[in-house]
Amino acid sequence: MALMWTSISAIQNPSFINFKNINDRRFFRAITRASGSSSTVSDGSSVLLRAAKHTVDTYIKSGMVVGLGSGQASGMAIQYLGQQLRAGALKDIVGIPMSITSATEAATSGIPLDQYQDTSQVCTDSNHLLYFLLIGIDFAFDDADIIEEGTLVAVIGRQRPRGDESIIEEKSILNAADKLVFIVPENRFKGGLEGSIPVQVQSLNWMDAAEEIDDMFLGDAEVWRRPYIGHAGPLGGDFPLITKEGHNVLDVIFTSPIQSLAEVAESLDKVEGVVDHGIVSKSPLVSSSPLYSL
Repeated sequence: MALMWTSISAIQNPSFINFKNINDRRFFRAITRASGSSSTVSDGSSVLLRAAKHTVDTYIKSGMVVGLGSGQASGMAIQYLGQQLRAGALKDIVGIPMSITSATEAATSGIPLDQYQDTSQVCTDSNHLLYFLLIGIDFAFDDADIIEEGTLVAVIGRQRPRGDESIIEEKSILNAADKLVFIVPENRFKGGLEGSIPVQVQSLNWMDAAEEIDDMFLGDAEVWRRPYIGHAGPLGGDFPLITKEGHNVLDVIFTSPIQSLAEVAESLDKVEGVVDHGIVSKSPLVSSSPLYSL
């Protein structure tokens, strides 16, 4: 996997770091980091828009299958991608939306859409199975709640999902993409991370999973079940959130700095009843030295 991040204030002089994974498949991950004045909402939106346009202009080529993310910056990128299609600067683009929101934005922008199917799911129709196995995602972009400086491991899903949004679906598209970009404001790219990590768990035994996670991070985090409406709390109130897959969501709220997102992900993966979580990482990776620096 090759990896790159760019700062809007230095787009002409990006920093590159090459990565290669153990099975020799070539990957690419980038972070378009929007830096600049954010003293007003309009200034912050302008910076994000520049980052979104840079992402589309730099990484998307005609004929690509593109994963379309969710969030403010991704929405801007989707709108700009639609403009480029209408202007004829790009053609034969197929979008794979990660949520109902991104599907709606893409349809409004005139981007042709298709549906992603995880090839690990068995299809009864052999023709469809062949189709799903052959289709690939060339590139994907998305927002992220936070990016771990140094590793570029991301956290998604901190916000309450709208409609039929799903961490599982979003992660499956991100992980399937050959190239991946996160578009984030400068203040979301940091070390010494704090805040919550969403964890999807089986509804039937959610409390067992919550107790195991609470014991695992005892003294460093609190575990609350996410409510659909109303105030959050350890039990999720009278109306706990149920995802489109029928799962509950636990918010693991760290009260101490997170030392390593990769280690947290590895620990969560071992908990019985955990279906998925909001930590996004394509590993294992072996890094080389930078070719250029800012």
